[in-house]
Amino acid sequence: QVQLVESGGGLVQAGGSLRLSCVASGRTFSNYAMAWFRQAPGKEREFVSTISWNGASTYYADSVKGRFTISRDNAKNTVYLQMNSLKPEDTASYYCAAGGTTYSIGNYYPIWGKGTLVTVSS
Repeated sequence: QVQLVESGGGLVQAGGSLRLSCVASGRTFSNYAMAWFRQAPGKEREFVSTISWNGASTYYADSVKGRFTISRDNAKNTVYLQMNSLKPEDTASYYCAAGGTTYSIGNYYPIWGKGTLVTVSS
């Protein structure tokens, strides 16, 4: 079973950048599509981005398109989320997830990390 650990969150000013990382344990990381979701206080979890097992396909929520970039390094068992031009509304806990394909719905991802907090100040 793959286990996921996120890192890279923190406090940043609006307009700044952060790069989140999610490291997976186990030898089967490259079999999984990976995704990032986020959940702000008092709000429902929402899809951010997903990437196919080989990195050939990526998808983004409209709210982050053009500002966030998802990538993966299968040799390092790691998926990244580069976040640029951050806005206060990007403040949330960010979770990575592993699943069979690139869905935007969280229920299709059976494996989740514990999250990393991103706070964007205005």
